[in-house]
Amino acid sequence: MTVTRQELRRAADVLRSADALLVGAGAGMGVDSGLPDFRGNEGFWRAYPAYAKLGLDFASMANPRWFEQDPEFAWGFYGHRLGLYRATNPHPGFALLRTWASRMRHGAFVFTSNVDGQFQKAGFPEERLLEVHGSIHHMQCLGSCPDIRSAAAYSVEVEPETFRARPPLPMCASCGSLLRPNILMFGDWGWDGSRTVEQERRLTQWLDAVSPGTLAVVECGAGTAIPSVRHFCESAAVGSKGTLIRINVREPQVPTGAISLPLRALEALQGIAEEMERG
Repeated sequence: MTVTRQELRRAADVLRSADALLVGAGAGMGVDSGLPDFRGNEGFWRAYPAYAKLGLDFASMANPRWFEQDPEFAWGFYGHRLGLYRATNPHPGFALLRTWASRMRHGAFVFTSNVDGQFQKAGFPEERLLEVHGSIHHMQCLGSCPDIRSAAAYSVEVEPETFRARPPLPMCASCGSLLRPNILMFGDWGWDGSRTVEQERRLTQWLDAVSPGTLAVVECGAGTAIPSVRHFCESAAVGSKGTLIRINVREPQVPTGAISLPLRALEALQGIAEEMERG
């Protein structure tokens, strides 16, 4: 039996005996759904060649200053992503996680750095998610209106060659100011984190109800470049005396006692499912 097969079996055993499932997800979770991998400049520029010509990387584009300096440029980037995420269907791994959670006393809670809304689209309840960097499916006003509102009523048409948005841009119906995604960007002092704070309160309450030793933590595609998901999953497993199952094809290193699966998310989740069926 290969090391990976042994670890898949260990993971299956953990999930069989768990009362609660914490799902951690980074950008690698969406790759099997066909979403672009923004890791490194080359990955980002393959997805957005117009920005390669301008010499702009992901951190340069994911910056709130563009909404002040050049709103059509800003909404070209985020409008394209909004349309992409709306059109993308979650891969079958999401359904496997939901199935496993449905057998557990406390179900599942998701902690994700992704802003794509794929977990909601896959049927995970809104009240069981913490989107630590916010969500592209919600907007906030750049004017004086304090509320966060759904982006469902808005769409953005993007010029495919330049990735600039075509007017009209999303505007606040109350005060007429420009709207921006409720996403934590780089150097972002204007992000309204109130929605995420409320999600964090619900996650803490959920974790408090889980008995020590009964938590399974399945972390999918969370890297070290922005390590918020990895750190939280490690601390949750230690704090709840649960078991961390780390799925990461590039950075599979784990603390002592955790399970390492150096695979892509869907491949690993399907491998675990096969081991669970074998019993």
